[in-house]
This record gives sequence, C-alpha cells and structure tokens, in this order.
Amino acid sequence: MKILLVVDVQNDFVTGALANPDAESKLQKIKEKINQRISEGWIVMFTQDTHAEDYLNTSEGKYLPFPHCIRDTWGWQVVEELKEFWEPRWRITKSRFGCIDLYGNILRCMPNDWQTSSDPINEIELIGFCTDICVVSNALILKSSVVRDNVTISCDASCCSGTSKSAHDAAISVMRSCQVEVRNDY
Repeated sequence: MKILLVVDVQNDFVTGALANPDAESKLQKIKEKINQRISEGWIVMFTQDTHAEDYLNTSEGKYLPFPHCIRDTWGWQVVEELKEFWEPRWRITKSRFGCIDLYGNILRCMPNDWQTSSDPINEIELIGFCTDICVVSNALILKSSVVRDNVTISCDASCCSGTSKSAHDAAISVMRSCQVEVRNDY
C-alpha cells in the first residue's frame, strides 16, 4: 500500500495570508500527481495546518507573525482546485509545522482491515507547501518514526513550493541528506 501525503495545500499558502505565486503555479502539477497516484491505487491523504485565533501568541506566531490557516476560515480550507480529492476521513490536522505523531495519524486513517492485508504501507510520498517548513518537517518526522526498513519516504520536488527558491532548494538538500528519496528535482 502506498500513501500520497499532500501537505498544506490551503488557500492561505497560495493566494491568502502567505500568498505565493510559485505555490499557485504548482497546483496543476499537484492535481496531475494526485490523479496519477489514484490511478496507480495509492491512497491520498491531506495534512491541514490548523491554528486558533490566538496564533500570534504562540511560539510559531512570534517567529512567523502572519495569522494564517485559522480553523474554519477560508484561508484554512484546501484550495478549490484540489477539493475534489479531499475527504475528511483522509485529513490530518496539525497545529505545528510537523505532526509529531504523523505516522500514527496515517495509520488511524487507514481502513479497518488494512492491517490484515498482505499489502502493508511500503511508501509515503510527500508533496505540497511549504517545502522548507512543513514538507521537510513532516518528511523528517516520518523518516525518524517509521521503524520498518522497507518503507520508502519520498518527496516529489516538482510538486512542492518553498517560501523562496533558495529555501526550497535547501530543504530538498536536507531531505536528500536524511535519506528521503527526492524525485524530480530540477
């Protein structure tokens, strides 16, 4: 079984509070990747950055003083271009860059009979925003928390966008050095 983890493709990272034209330009590529993975039998899950109204009083808010992804706002929602793929049962909400129990959350989302199948999870591929914050954080959390050696943690760099090109490139380099399989890095 393979999982495509779509990280934080929310309005605030595309055209909202932390608008990024590069992220907006990646939406079609992300949609194509999701369609490809679905046709190959992968399960598609989404993470959703989720903050409260007091965001500016949090440790993250002190370093990134831009309220964003406030629960139940337009900016918190998955972008319209990808809503056709978004299902609440495949959503993992997180209040920080990385979800410390991401693998546990992935397992809790799985169908009831998956553990008895002969096809356990053998790959988790990450795509989404922001490469240098949430994508890299979650890739490293997965890399350090998945204990089975036969599980590949990968990232399709062409379906990611960072806060800048140099930040994106640095995050890709970090992932590669930590044995995350990086694809389409051009």
